[in-house]
Amino acid sequence: MISLGKISIENALRNFGVTEKEVEVYIFLKKTGFQKTSYIAKQLRTNKGLVYRILKNLQKKGLVESTLEYPTRYTAVPLDKVIDSFIKSKQEEVAQIEEAKKELLSDWEKISQREFKSSLEKFTIIEGKKKVQHKISNMIKETNTQFSLALTAFDLLQANQFGVFDFANKQPLKSKVHFRILTQLSKQNLQAIKLLKTKFKSLIDFRGTNLDLGSPRFFRMAIRDTDEIVFFISNKESMKDGEEVSLCTNCQSIIDAFSIIFEDSWKESTNIEDRIIEIETGKSLPKTQIIKDPAHAEKTYFEVLDSAQKEILIVTSSKGLIRLFDEKSRFKKWSDSGITVRVMAPIISENLNAAQRLLEFCEVRHISIGYSETTIVDDQHLFQFKYSPEAEDSVKRPLFSNTYYTNDSNYVEKTKTMLFDIWRKTRIPSVMKLELTARDPESTQLHVPKIETRNVVKRINIFRSMKDEVETITKKEVLDKFYNAKKYPIANYSKKTPPNIVRYFGTGAFALFFQPRSFNLPQFIVGLFKHNDKSSFGKEDVMYIYLFTKENNSYHFKNVAVIQNSSKAINYRKTEHKNTLAATNVRLLREDQFYIKKGGNTLFAGWTVPISLIPSKYVLPPSCLLFEGYGKNKSGIASTIFASGRKNEVVYNCLEAFVTFFHPSSKYSGAGTEGFIETELVRTSYS
Repeated sequence: MISLGKISIENALRNFGVTEKEVEVYIFLKKTGFQKTSYIAKQLRTNKGLVYRILKNLQKKGLVESTLEYPTRYTAVPLDKVIDSFIKSKQEEVAQIEEAKKELLSDWEKISQREFKSSLEKFTIIEGKKKVQHKISNMIKETNTQFSLALTAFDLLQANQFGVFDFANKQPLKSKVHFRILTQLSKQNLQAIKLLKTKFKSLIDFRGTNLDLGSPRFFRMAIRDTDEIVFFISNKESMKDGEEVSLCTNCQSIIDAFSIIFEDSWKESTNIEDRIIEIETGKSLPKTQIIKDPAHAEKTYFEVLDSAQKEILIVTSSKGLIRLFDEKSRFKKWSDSGITVRVMAPIISENLNAAQRLLEFCEVRHISIGYSETTIVDDQHLFQFKYSPEAEDSVKRPLFSNTYYTNDSNYVEKTKTMLFDIWRKTRIPSVMKLELTARDPESTQLHVPKIETRNVVKRINIFRSMKDEVETITKKEVLDKFYNAKKYPIANYSKKTPPNIVRYFGTGAFALFFQPRSFNLPQFIVGLFKHNDKSSFGKEDVMYIYLFTKENNSYHFKNVAVIQNSSKAINYRKTEHKNTLAATNVRLLREDQFYIKKGGNTLFAGWTVPISLIPSKYVLPPSCLLFEGYGKNKSGIASTIFASGRKNEVVYNCLEAFVTFFHPSSKYSGAGTEGFIETELVRTSYS
């Protein structure tokens, strides 16, 4: 026994509630440093199981620390820290311990100690509110640059009673240290938080999170610089009165992980004064944030949707429309409650059924691809979702990671104005089997034509017959024909008798359009072809216009115009389209008046002069068309016979396409429907 007159280390420890065997193990660890359980048992000639239980008891009493490695090693906690802990937890023994402290430490230093590495990761279990508060106080005293604390309002009040925050005022480096406190703020704890705010004044950066709407899990923790963390592993449900349990560690990976959690919560929090104003006035201050946690973002999103009172506007993707259909019960509830719901999405064959079913509860419009997924609720809340291929491939729900949210009224209003401008220019697509109006050229009566929707090309009434497309050819075979097929050159055709074979190589596109009444145009179909220099007439751009007309009390799409920017095929096209209205309306425009450009799966066409659609009174104004191919490639062969008697065979690789019609002078843009783009085609015409 090491004696110090009337008191000894062993006696003092026993006064602290440490047993004789525990003292023996503690002194041994002081002498030897970090050791395994088996080594301690062997040296002290004690049962290994008993030594293990002693070590666990010493950990609970704060006398021993352990490493995170396996097998675990243990070391003695410096006696000065042990004494400080007992001073705080047992106030009645403070005078006696303080009186003996110097003598005990002096004798403690006389014990030889083997050098060991202090950089080893270690952790300590701290039990009891007093000990936890004392540990946080010591962390504040030892902070050099930044101290971050996340506690509930109740925890903060208790810490204040223990005098924890007084140490921040006494901190010698307080002018350089950034003290941050994060808490949860609600109507119930408002007064308590206001009292704490007064105490903290300007020394501590104090912020609050919202308990009322979609709050993520709140982790209680204290982080000192980047060196040490205490995080609470007990919760209010499982914790008995006074039995607070926390884990203290210097493990860098744990510190880094919880630091990220704290920083994310800090970014999503609000200045405490602003939160108090929000709660007292009931008016939310503008808030903009990126919600990184997908579960939190999804919860918040649907809570806001369910809180809607008047109006919901949703812009989504083609797969997103299918995901919305999974929430059809919500749409029915909104419809029954009189809430206006508008949805805009690219409508394709895969989501057609979902679009038709949603129409029972809300308005649905077709837009082209490329718009950000956005939701606006009651002109107050705006969500935007980051596009990702993974989210688009999933029909279950979008990936909510990094969801953008704001309730800034200016931003919400501007975004809604922009989206409603798009909404006004969209049209309900014909593939949705809705009523489409067409103006009769000879009267002002409106008619509702029944249009077969499966194939836009089949609507064009210029063929004697048309063979159904047969997918008996592969994409590679089409490419081989495209690059290797024989060219049949024809120079400056002017004969009355058409050549036996004419071949075109290039790309093509078709789409159906219906425009605002102010354009004074019925529905029309546009066919575009961009031929390359391997074609019989060389490079050229060609556009066919098929007008929706009435004939013998039935409706047809008839070819009424052919536009091209090469003079070589003018005469040939007049004979090719013999017996059609287009034969008398084949027009030659310069390249600066009409031009087609293809890039990848995108095709653009524009013309700068008005195009008369003879023999009707209609005129197609200077405009632009944009085709954006999407989805899986379809390869096939189509055979047709023109009214002139010429047979055409088309071999193609084809994609469905989103189509947009632009009318620059009126600043109008609207979506077409049933568009497709033939990325590679070889068209052969036989006499």
